[in-house]
Amino acid sequence: MKTMIEASPYALANRGSFKGIRHWHELDDFWLHLKALNDGKWFVYDTNQAPPTAPMSASDLLRFIEVTNQLLHEQHQEDYCGIVYVDNISSPEYIKVYDPANLGVVCGYSDNPPLPGWILSRLTPCDLHPTKPKSFWKKYLHRFN
Repeated sequence: MKTMIEASPYALANRGSFKGIRHWHELDDFWLHLKALNDGKWFVYDTNQAPPTAPMSASDLLRFIEVTNQLLHEQHQEDYCGIVYVDNISSPEYIKVYDPANLGVVCGYSDNPPLPGWILSRLTPCDLHPTKPKSFWKKYLHRFN
């Protein structure tokens, strides 16, 4: 049975289909395209923080793109990109940017894939961190404390 968070449009979008941006020149082209779509309605979720409750301003998104692009180029010193994934290159709504310093296993399939470092989307984010169910024993052991 899915929890409310797992069934949210944001969480469902996160589990959707994505196309990886493989080459640096493709990423450069994509950033230009995203800048043209910058209307102040993009949420930027740093998955190490609480999800934002409001979209990022257009000027802050431009700065975010510039800083993120520089970070990716400096810290992912490969001849390919492969750490940015987009739901739809020509009409993006959901973008995953993996942290080059904490990649884990980005590609492949998993029931619990690693979270990207940042998610840009037009959907209001929900917290994607899994909640751990209480241990069966904790329900009963609290009686003895």
